Amino acid sequence: MQDAGSPRIARARFVDPQLLAIGLAGGVLSGLLGVGGGIVMVPLLVIWAGYAQRDAHAMSLGAIVPISIAGVLTYGIAGEVRLPEALALAVGAVAGARVGAGLLSRLGDRPLKLAFGSFLVAVAILMAIRR
Repeated sequence: MQDAGSPRIARARFVDPQLLAIGLAGGVLSGLLGVGGGIVMVPLLVIWAGYAQRDAHAMSLGAIVPISIAGVLTYGIAGEVRLPEALALAVGAVAGARVGAGLLSRLGDRPLKLAFGSFLVAVAILMAIRR
């Protein structure tokens, strides 16, 4: 049995200031830069909050829906959401998320960390060299 301080007991950590801070950082960067869940929350959940890699990914995926709703409402009110393009992205994203979540359940923590870190490095390099 796990103790009350275990990261796996969600209700014990629901109002944890650390998780609220990670959520705030993810939300701000999601609204500002279009990133948040994976790129911000996952590393912070693993490094700062002590969650296992797989648990951090799963929690980040759970946070995407409310983050997305808040962003769509804000940008939608400003008339910045292009509905046809957004729907096309959503169809692809839903299909891809099903595939990715299936892979997440099969990968061990080490390969998942290597894949995630490699992805972040590749994105950083591409963004630095592209105009």
